[in-house]
Amino acid sequence: MEKIKLEILGLSASQAQSNSFALVLGEEGHRRRRLPVIIGMFEAQAIAIEIEKIVSHRPMTHDLFRSFGQAFEYAVEEIIIAELKEGVFFAKIICSSSKGFKKIEIDARPSDAIAIGLRFNAPIYTYESVLSEAGIDMGEEEMAAPTTKETPATKNIKAAEPSIDEMSQEDLQKLLDKALADEDYEKAAQIRDEMNKKK
Repeated sequence: MEKIKLEILGLSASQAQSNSFALVLGEEGHRRRRLPVIIGMFEAQAIAIEIEKIVSHRPMTHDLFRSFGQAFEYAVEEIIIAELKEGVFFAKIICSSSKGFKKIEIDARPSDAIAIGLRFNAPIYTYESVLSEAGIDMGEEEMAAPTTKETPATKNIKAAEPSIDEMSQEDLQKLLDKALADEDYEKAAQIRDEMNKKK
């Protein structure tokens, strides 16, 4: 199965859920399709610390994994976001040893896998099946659309909107287009999941 290389495009705090973040991955290069993944606060912190190259006084869990791997001469070759089941992403950490042992696949949550992969400078991949089901295609118009900021007035409008589980596919598509134009990837991910449920 052909792999598609991803890169981290952004990490932003969730406005809908406290203590959660939207990790936005995109196809490397043209960046048209994006893959938003909702992750927890601690995993977001672990990813952000490594992206910013902040050195903590004591090793965090993912730093410990790197030290453990290096001590036993194991390296992380790649991270694969391998599956999407009922709206939940599943990932694999692909490891290898300098001692010639076979490659090992370790199941992991995408957030942990990416936090660990960053510490080993490992590339992130997914499959076309995952990206076509959960990815959001940023058309030319969405790519060029200016970012709009939320004001008290728009908050009131959003509060008056019906629940997404009550909307038709057509209304959901319109809402998805608006979320993409506003670069609200967390909301876009929720809408995408609801649209997939209704298919």
